[in-house]
Amino acid sequence: MKILIVDDEKLLVKGIKFNFEQEGFAVETAYDGEEALKLARDKSINLIILDLMLPKVDGLTVCQQIREFSRVPIIMLTAKTEDMDKIMGLEYGADDYMTKPFNILELKARVKAILRRSASGTADTHAVRSDGDVALDYNLRKVRIGTKWIELTAKEFDLVELLVTNAGKVYSREQLLDIVWGYDYPGDIRTVDVHVRRLREKIEPSPADPKYIITKWGVGYYFRES
Repeated sequence: MKILIVDDEKLLVKGIKFNFEQEGFAVETAYDGEEALKLARDKSINLIILDLMLPKVDGLTVCQQIREFSRVPIIMLTAKTEDMDKIMGLEYGADDYMTKPFNILELKARVKAILRRSASGTADTHAVRSDGDVALDYNLRKVRIGTKWIELTAKEFDLVELLVTNAGKVYSREQLLDIVWGYDYPGDIRTVDVHVRRLREKIEPSPADPKYIITKWGVGYYFRES
């Protein structure tokens, strides 16, 4: 597995790089947004750790531009603690975020959890599950609504996969954080709401009046049964 670390704090990058190389990862590094965008086009990159505040091109813009050509999982790093910065990272296509300073063991746990779930559907190149007008391609990690295949980020696919596979079952936000994020997630439950909103914008004919991902008021979310 190869990860890309993007941060202008060279000592921090050196420390993260060392820790992941000790775990057997191949590591690429970048110290500004322009360099990050160039390296992100490398098809062998499996995950990107991306700082929010970068020279030349900021992290949010980098994240947004990467999403135009890649679904590679992205974990945003931010020194800011305001909720809006975290939410904006998710809105721009990040799969997760961590606030500096952070525990390197937690970062490694998050990276491994995301990679484990991202790789879970790659064994069978014909692994497609169809349910009425909805289909999931586990290899390409895309969803089809009707005849249209839709590109999703790693976490968006994980979330819709869980809901579609268990259509009709209501999950609370806390349950979704625990199952989809794959660890005891310390973040805000609004992380789920942001991902649900992004999913609806991609797959719903009318996001304001959802047909597929339904809100169970006071409880959580479920995927409607066909």
